[in-house]
Amino acid sequence: MSFLDDEKWTGRIWTGSWTRAAGGDAPVVEPATGAELGRIGVATPEDLAAAAARAAVAQREWAATPFQERAAVLRRAGDLWRRHADELRTWLVREAGSVRGKADFELHVAGQECYEAAALPSHSMGELLPSEEPRLSMVRRVPAGVVGVISPFNAPLILSIRSVAPALALGNAVILKPDPRTAVCGGVALARVFEEAGLPAGVLQVLPGGAETGAALVTDPHVRVISFTGSTAAGRSVGELAGRHLKRAHLELGGNSALVVLEDADLEEAMSAAAWGSFFHQGQICMTTGRHLVHASLYDEYVERLAAKADSLRVGDPATEDVALGPIIDAGQRDKIHALVTASADAGAKVVAGGTYENLFYRATVLADAGPSVPAYEQEVFGPVAPVTKFSTLDEAAKLASDSEYGLSLGILTADVHRGLRLAERIPTGIAHINDQTVNDEALAPFGGVAASGTGSRFGGPAANIEAFTEARWITARGDVASYPF
Repeated sequence: MSFLDDEKWTGRIWTGSWTRAAGGDAPVVEPATGAELGRIGVATPEDLAAAAARAAVAQREWAATPFQERAAVLRRAGDLWRRHADELRTWLVREAGSVRGKADFELHVAGQECYEAAALPSHSMGELLPSEEPRLSMVRRVPAGVVGVISPFNAPLILSIRSVAPALALGNAVILKPDPRTAVCGGVALARVFEEAGLPAGVLQVLPGGAETGAALVTDPHVRVISFTGSTAAGRSVGELAGRHLKRAHLELGGNSALVVLEDADLEEAMSAAAWGSFFHQGQICMTTGRHLVHASLYDEYVERLAAKADSLRVGDPATEDVALGPIIDAGQRDKIHALVTASADAGAKVVAGGTYENLFYRATVLADAGPSVPAYEQEVFGPVAPVTKFSTLDEAAKLASDSEYGLSLGILTADVHRGLRLAERIPTGIAHINDQTVNDEALAPFGGVAASGTGSRFGGPAANIEAFTEARWITARGDVASYPF
C-alpha cells in the first residue's frame, strides 16, 4: 500500500479522519498530459464551519500539550518527508508539473521547515518588563488559536508547510485550504505526514475548495489568523475581508523582481543565474526574475547569450523526459503568458528566443528592448519570460529597479560586493541577493515582500514565526491586593 493511499482520500477531505466532502469531488489533473490522477473532495462553506468549530476544541488541548511533545511531532514529520520522498516526488512532478530537481527542493524544504518548527516550542515565549508598581510585570506569547492557511499551486508543498509547521509547533490548530489544482501535493501529503507523525485529530484539517470556501475560512469567528500566499489581487481581497472581521492577515503576494547586472559582472558566470531566475519552474514563482536590467556596455552580449541559453533549454513532460521546463499549470495561465508576450512585441519588444508553445509547454522566452511601457516588463507574467532592458548609470539602475508596485526580491551581479550592497540599500525589497538571482528560499530565513508584494516577513525564522502565530499577553502579579483612592 502506498503512503498517500488514494483509496483513503478519493472524494474526501481531512478533518482528523477522511470524510466525504459536501461539495462532492473534482479531478486531480496532470497538466503535462491532461490525464486524471485521482479525485479530490471539494469542501463547502458548511464543511469549513464544522471544521473550524472542531479545530477550536482540539486547539485548546493541543496548546496544553507539553512543549517537548509538540516538538517531537514536528521532528517525526520532518523525518517522514524524507522517508516517503520517492512517492511524494512523483506527485510533485505529475500534479504540479515540477521537474525532478524542483520537486526534490520542495521535499528538502518541507523537512527543514518541520525541523526548524520543532525548535520553536523551546524558544523564550515572553519577557519580564520593568514596572512603576510593586508587581511582577511580564509579556507572554500565547497561541493565536485557529490559523487559516490558504496556499497556491506553484510550490504547493513549500507554500503550505511553511505556515502549517510553525503554527502547529506554537500550539495552534490549522485549517489548510490548498489550491484545488494541487490539492494532493499541497494538502493530502501534509494530512498524511502529520497523521503518521501522531498529531491529534482535529488539530490539522485539510479542505480543498473554491473561493466561497476561502471566504468562509477568512470570516469564520473561530479563525483568528489568516496566512495567505497568492496573487496581489486576491491578497487585497483577503486582507480587506480579514480587516473587516478584525483579524490579522499575513499576505505573501506577487512580484516583478529585478536582476541588476553591473558593468563589471562576468557574463559567463551570469548566464546560469539569469536563466534560472526567469525560467525555473516555468517562471511560476513569486520571486521569479521578471526584469533583467543590464549595463549598456554588456547589453548586446547579454541578450545574445541569454537567448542562446533559453533556446538550449528542453521543454517537455518531466515525468517521462529529462527536461529543464515542464508544463504551465493550465490553459488559462498559458494564455495569459502568451497574451503578455504578444502585447509586448506589439509595444516594440523583440522576441529573440521562445514566444511559442505547444499544448501547455511554453518555451523559455527572451524579450529584448523590453523596458518601461512594455507589458511583460511592467506586469508580473508568472511564466518563463525574461524581459531585458539597459541602463547607463547606478542612479538609473536604482530608479528602474525601484519603479515597480512590487517589492519582493532583488538580485545584483557585480565584481564589487560592497558596491552591490550599497545599491541594494537604495532599492526597497524584502529580499536582496548580491551575486545571485532572485529565487532563493531557506526555512530559517525571514521571507516576505513590501508594497504590493505583501505585508513583510511573516515566514521563516523564529522571530517572524513567533510574531505571526502567537499573541502577546500582558500579565502582572503582586503579593497583596492593590489599593486605590476609592
